[in-house]
Amino acid sequence: MYKKITALAALGALLAAPAVAADKVKIGFVTTITTPAGVIGQDMVDAVNLAVEDIGGKMGGLDVELIIEDDGFKPPIGKQKVDKLVKKDDVDFVAGFIWSHVLLASKKSALDAGKFLISSNAGPSQVAGKQCDKNFFSTSWQNDQTPMAMGEVLNQNGVKSVYVMAPNYAAGKNMIAGVERTFKGEVVGRDLTKWGKDAQLDFSAELAKAKASGAEALWVFYPGKAGGALIKQYEQAGLLGELPLYTVFTVDSIALPKLQAGNLGGVMGSLNTQHWGPDLDNPQNKKFVEGFKKKYGRYPSFYAAQSYDTIFLIKSAVEAVNGNLDDMDGMRAAMEKADFPSTRGKFSYGNNHFPIQNFYLREVVADADGVWTTKIVKTVLENHQDPYAKDCKM
Repeated sequence: MYKKITALAALGALLAAPAVAADKVKIGFVTTITTPAGVIGQDMVDAVNLAVEDIGGKMGGLDVELIIEDDGFKPPIGKQKVDKLVKKDDVDFVAGFIWSHVLLASKKSALDAGKFLISSNAGPSQVAGKQCDKNFFSTSWQNDQTPMAMGEVLNQNGVKSVYVMAPNYAAGKNMIAGVERTFKGEVVGRDLTKWGKDAQLDFSAELAKAKASGAEALWVFYPGKAGGALIKQYEQAGLLGELPLYTVFTVDSIALPKLQAGNLGGVMGSLNTQHWGPDLDNPQNKKFVEGFKKKYGRYPSFYAAQSYDTIFLIKSAVEAVNGNLDDMDGMRAAMEKADFPSTRGKFSYGNNHFPIQNFYLREVVADADGVWTTKIVKTVLENHQDPYAKDCKM
């Protein structure tokens, strides 16, 4: 009987004890490190490491612990890694995600565990609309928006017909939907090509079809290694000067060094749309670009810029509650304000927690040192909100 009373007393003392305050902010960051797409993931990892370094490794008086996980470009692996982060590591924030299909497979694991989920890149329509969630935030864009901006550019340039190409997965379909949403001319043909770990990299048949279609322009979305392959084959097929090329998420600071090394000058002067550029004139972006180039010896990509922003968004949330990580409501309210220094300058969040922001036309140029990069030509869409926000019931 004595032992039973002692055990009950000990249990009561344990239950009455105050909660132990967190001594660190744990951030799980999921991206692709292996496979040829790992070059994108490395840019993101480099950016979050730089951001943590720039904030002195602390948020709201707490140390920051980054746990990087590789999704292997596969949705099931991405989900497994998120399960590990929330169950074993007990992270406070799950972030990262290049690919929409990986995010869609992983989001339930994070959100059901009561964690904040921040997409540093992927922006599937489902999460922007009916599947929006109070604990999900984006530091990038909804997939349709960047191609919607390019659709407007095609209109402004008087293009009446276009051939479209993209990989066959969630984001590829969103990208095509985006350009078709705003382009007023005719889409004379479209190809959705194999994607994933063994993605199609030979586009000769599709480019031949585009050439024979009579289209006035070719629009493509091919991130990572596939983008470089397509640009090279586009030039080899003799389409340069014959079928003007318009791209989204294809010609960027990851692809350009390889294109320059391969002397594929046909990409010079080509046009793309994006919400960010290395030449955006604001203090945070200047600090970021200069710091990234100094540390890593190359220009950062938009993937890096969005990942850098992710750390500062989280920092704004943690500092708003003075490091009390149990105050989910307080951290959520802080993030909804988007009151943090962003590489894109000032922006706001919509009701679905996707950014309302500008989109720019960018041109491929050489900088003062002869390095190929992009410069902003003009603003195409101002304070633009994605079309799926109306379906979000938050």
